[in-house]
Amino acid sequence: MKGYKTHQRHTRNDSGSRPLWHRRAGKTRLVAYLLVAMTAVELAAHAANHGDDQKTLAKLDTDYQKAVEQNDTKTMARILAADFILVSGDGTVYTKDDLLKDAASGNTKYQHQVDSDRTVRVWGDTAVVTAKLWVNGVEDGKQVDYYQWFSDTYVRKPTGWSYVFGQASLALPKSSK
Repeated sequence: MKGYKTHQRHTRNDSGSRPLWHRRAGKTRLVAYLLVAMTAVELAAHAANHGDDQKTLAKLDTDYQKAVEQNDTKTMARILAADFILVSGDGTVYTKDDLLKDAASGNTKYQHQVDSDRTVRVWGDTAVVTAKLWVNGVEDGKQVDYYQWFSDTYVRKPTGWSYVFGQASLALPKSSK
């Protein structure tokens, strides 16, 4: 009576309880639903944190550009990492100390150091801010007025976001303002 035993295994027994395999399947479904719910909560939290990170980095970028414009070495020093490097469009490399010394000397004075077309991309504890920068002022005793693109790389440290690497284009042609 093979068919009878099979039928018996897949139906309730006389006491009304379900077979063991059926009870386990229910627990498995419950665990699966809980995992899906936990994943959804985690994704929602990540999305919220991602948006917060983007806002924080956009503000940090604005604060940094304002500090450069005003030769505010205190703010620049706070934002720049100790091992910061900037590579300009012609390949010149500047360190944190180079930028702070230049700002402190007053040789560079900007009327405008303002970015636009900003994009902030975040990947966990690393982020890149890309924007077009309008520079207007005096550099090395010469009046300048130009636009350039830059990409700034930030790393999240225990103390917050730190600007670790920058790369700036050459001055853009006047027609691309």
